[in-house]
Amino acid sequence: MSAPRTSYAHLLTKPNPKHVASLLKFFENGRSQRGTGGFGVEIEHLPVHNADDTAVSYYEPNGIETLLRRIAPYYDKDREYWENGHLVGLGREGIAVSLEPGGQVECSLGILRQPSDLHALYRAFRRDVDPVLDDLGFRLVNYGYQPKSSYADVKVNPKDRYDAMTAYLGRVGQFGPCMMRCSASTQVSIDFVDERDAIDKMRLGTVIGPILAWYFRNTPYFEGRENPWPLLRQRMWDFLDFQRTNVIPGLFDPRFGWEDYAVDVLSTPLMFADLTHTPEAEGLSGKELHHPAFYENAADVYPDRELNPYEINHVISTHFNDVRLKNFIELRHWDSLPILRAERLTEIIGSLFYDPKNRDRLESYFDGIREEDVFEAKWNLQAHGRDATPYGQPLEFWHAFLGLEGLLADEPGDPKHPDVFQA
Repeated sequence: MSAPRTSYAHLLTKPNPKHVASLLKFFENGRSQRGTGGFGVEIEHLPVHNADDTAVSYYEPNGIETLLRRIAPYYDKDREYWENGHLVGLGREGIAVSLEPGGQVECSLGILRQPSDLHALYRAFRRDVDPVLDDLGFRLVNYGYQPKSSYADVKVNPKDRYDAMTAYLGRVGQFGPCMMRCSASTQVSIDFVDERDAIDKMRLGTVIGPILAWYFRNTPYFEGRENPWPLLRQRMWDFLDFQRTNVIPGLFDPRFGWEDYAVDVLSTPLMFADLTHTPEAEGLSGKELHHPAFYENAADVYPDRELNPYEINHVISTHFNDVRLKNFIELRHWDSLPILRAERLTEIIGSLFYDPKNRDRLESYFDGIREEDVFEAKWNLQAHGRDATPYGQPLEFWHAFLGLEGLLADEPGDPKHPDVFQA
């Protein structure tokens, strides 16, 4: 007599239909409110001491907290963000300043109507922050990774969520603590007009993102040494935690839609829970409001009701796919860039995604592309660098096909190159 089969059905928690419905409504509202043609740009900066280029911490005298307090008068009082008695974010019209786990200073700009708007807004940010930085003895640099410090030398800033995130990412994959504490990125967000438009743009961004990442790579250093990988940012994320990174599962299936994306993010363990805006959690302590959720997905953590916008954003933010859907589309492939290169990147994104002629040309070329083809292209770039042939074509082809005229053809990595490395 054979042994009885063990059932694991009791261990599975399916997405709550009310949660799925709330995400679909969230995406739909993004379409109706945002229209088309806008941009959002986020540039993360690495704080380093002027004396030795080592990382500046949040807590040290004249560190990140001091910087935020000194520039706070330039921002709206009602848009200050505090946690555990510490200032961690600022905002005003068109500009938001926030912190990543290792004290990276993120400047979020938008909504921009033209790529050229980026320069004016960023200049306003630097006009306020640079005199304070000079006085404090450190600067904000645009690299993809800290130039001198190791992740082990960088303290996490005082957000409870980052303690919970460390508890998870420190135990999975290869690069969790490195990504959290020492990496910095440039992200460009674009609009969508309906579900089909959103999915088509997500596919296109996923396909061409690795190629654009090559031309906008900006990471000469890793853990205090020369960076050994052609695309370190891609390498870190692809080896981080596959269930929440890389290509969105099923994205290239012709039947894929918003509901499939909602089910995917709601089915995956949250990594950590955020109950700070969950009314039913009133009275819990800080650590209870932000606690590890290594096995629990949204249905295990949140009540049996529609999720509110904060809860939705948290669920989505625990996924780090190459392209992420919120109530806008977030393209996440790129290292932190100096402003002139960030503006050029935004111009290229606008040309490829908002110009109907270019968009039709790209979608026609990539018709029938598969998830596996994207994986192959990414690893082709990692394996062969400047000799890579992603999607079967040399980089010279993509330089012309994607309209990358004016971008440098030489290898980034020389700190003396003023266009590639601009503090």
